[in-house]
Amino acid sequence: MEGPTEVSAPVQAAYTYCEAVTGQQARNFAYGIRLLPTDKRQAMSALYAFSRRVDDIGDGALAPEAKLNRLEGTREVLERIRLGTVDEDDTDPVAVALTDAARRFPLPLAGLDELIDGVLMDVSGQTYETWDDLKVYCRCVAGAIGRLSLGVFGTQPGARGVERAAEYADTLGLALQLTNILRDVREDAANGRTYLPADDLAKFGCSTGFHTAIPPAGSDFAGLVHFEVRRARTLFAEGYRLLPMLDRRSGACVAAMAGIYRRLLDRIERDPEAVLRGRVSLPGREKAYVAVRGLSGLDARHITRQTLRGRV
Repeated sequence: MEGPTEVSAPVQAAYTYCEAVTGQQARNFAYGIRLLPTDKRQAMSALYAFSRRVDDIGDGALAPEAKLNRLEGTREVLERIRLGTVDEDDTDPVAVALTDAARRFPLPLAGLDELIDGVLMDVSGQTYETWDDLKVYCRCVAGAIGRLSLGVFGTQPGARGVERAAEYADTLGLALQLTNILRDVREDAANGRTYLPADDLAKFGCSTGFHTAIPPAGSDFAGLVHFEVRRARTLFAEGYRLLPMLDRRSGACVAAMAGIYRRLLDRIERDPEAVLRGRVSLPGREKAYVAVRGLSGLDARHITRQTLRGRV
């Protein structure tokens, strides 16, 4: 249950810091959470800022051993947050904000342990043979964030099927992460990482990887991309079943964030090789349009109707 919206000056300053990090580093995410009331927006920013810290360790230039030490230190901070032992005047604003958010909302903080576990997979250079293998990773780094977000959003009293809300939030996280993986195949290859399942790569002749702006010789790169796009759309369709369980503004937030990623999928589907030439993104005006539609409830109502009819 939500606590009071009033916070002390040190906690407000911590939230302000987290919102600045979110606005600068997560434009797609920020467009969605702008639609939330202040207390939920602040809590989501605190979650993002902590998650970003974990991701930055994994993506940084430190040696693997140093990354492991940093991740262990972050897990120790998380344990202090879980125990509620972070003081308001602590020098770590993310820990201060997230501690307050955890007091006000029923956050399943074990999801952040899962995120750390997922980044440890990155540090170890893990690859994935099958989609089932990749799902384990995606559930750690994105599905867990979906479940944490649900702790902020809450569900509508008496909503039908609410016992599956966490499952749908998790699945929506998988859809967003698979979209990210498709968008970032060239960037990840440059960093020595391959996320798409090895059996999918082999099926479409792409096992040699994505190190240039040209698909591997003799491959069906477009076929691979279209195959993964269909998989992501199926995940979106399942995850969208969460929307009727949320209040209007939380549903608008989810519809906006998911809508941005679905439009990214549309662009990738139309021009698969674009992901080899650079990062595919939406212009700010298009993201703003999606956000406005989210706030108006148009997308949420449309998706809800289509989901209930099984047409998404």
